[in-house]
Amino acid sequence: MAQINENYLKLQAGYLFPEIGRRVREFQQQHPGAEVIKMGIGDVTRPLSPAIIRAFHEGVEEMANARTFKGYGPEQGYDFLREAIAANDYQQRGADIQADEIFVSDGSKCDTGNILEIFGNNNTIAIQDPAYPVYVDTNVMGGRTGKYQTGGYYEGIVYMPCTAENGFIPELPKQKVDVIFLCYPNNPTGTTASKQELKKWVDFARENKAVILFDSAYEAYIADPAIPHSIYEIEGAREVAIEFRSFSKTAGFTGTRCAYTVVPKNLMAYTSEGEARPLHPLWFRRHTTKFNGVSYPVQKAAAAIYTPEGKKEVQETIGYYMNNARIMRESLSALGFEVYGGVNAPYVWFNSGRGMKSWDLFDKLLHESNVVGTPGSGFGPSGEGYFRFSSFASYEDVVKAMGRLKELTW
Repeated sequence: MAQINENYLKLQAGYLFPEIGRRVREFQQQHPGAEVIKMGIGDVTRPLSPAIIRAFHEGVEEMANARTFKGYGPEQGYDFLREAIAANDYQQRGADIQADEIFVSDGSKCDTGNILEIFGNNNTIAIQDPAYPVYVDTNVMGGRTGKYQTGGYYEGIVYMPCTAENGFIPELPKQKVDVIFLCYPNNPTGTTASKQELKKWVDFARENKAVILFDSAYEAYIADPAIPHSIYEIEGAREVAIEFRSFSKTAGFTGTRCAYTVVPKNLMAYTSEGEARPLHPLWFRRHTTKFNGVSYPVQKAAAAIYTPEGKKEVQETIGYYMNNARIMRESLSALGFEVYGGVNAPYVWFNSGRGMKSWDLFDKLLHESNVVGTPGSGFGPSGEGYFRFSSFASYEDVVKAMGRLKELTW
């Protein structure tokens, strides 16, 4: 008798974004003439830039020539891309990260879930609340949690509330935790963490022999020079942190798929007997066993991001989306919403100020304005009452959507 993984039965409803898609499809079927503006799922709208497209074409042409054809590549990524990442994203910022500590993949969503395979099930997991749903759901799937409780929490996870009162920076856990999920610039709240704030977490992890899983997928949107782009800009972070980054929102690779994870060679975790073991060889073994690498043309296109032309074009695209975020912030603030994020981050997080639940606000915006966002409760219990807009829509749609919101009655 084949048996299922019963941990999947503990998952609640559907994954957040397919549920949003389902509700929107039902609405469109009932209102076929409605023009729906989607600012919920964080998918980009700007095309790949010219430098990236040129490199992509060159990679494809190489695959068409017997002399330059590439078969299986190194699972952890081609050296030309890993070296470009190390030099541009880390070493130029004073972070001591080497190319062979970087693992190229097809997405940070995959990596933040798959990384749990190198950690034992007896670890206590701490997760920000609200948070990207993958952090919680993959822990449930892996059997690291107990039952789902009323109030939106799972037994066995240490939830770290991020609220307006604490500036969306969680307090250090008072109980023992072993693996800590942090994300800055934050998804969904759009807030950032200073070097001083991250230093507290690094020091905590070092004192408690914990590991930080640091999601910095949105670091390219940081404009303030005082805000760190990487946790490895913090002294001691190499000893306690794994970092995840993606080209999806940085350079429009949501449909192209390319990302990377950094596992420093001196990062340790422990056996049940307390013996220190490096995590780098464990992730190397997992990555090379279960993944055959990102395609050569995609990696060649990703490397073009680091050329002078690529850097300029990517910054122009980021500027486009951040202008959208500015329009959202200003419009929502003028309408009386409590608004956070949208500065140094592409997400705008807001509260109606009228005591509405998140899904009620979702339905109101969809049915009365034909505008789609993401209900905050979908990111965790502390997100209840909040709502997220993504700035990755087109400028025209953002202006139109904000105009529609002005016509709402409350």
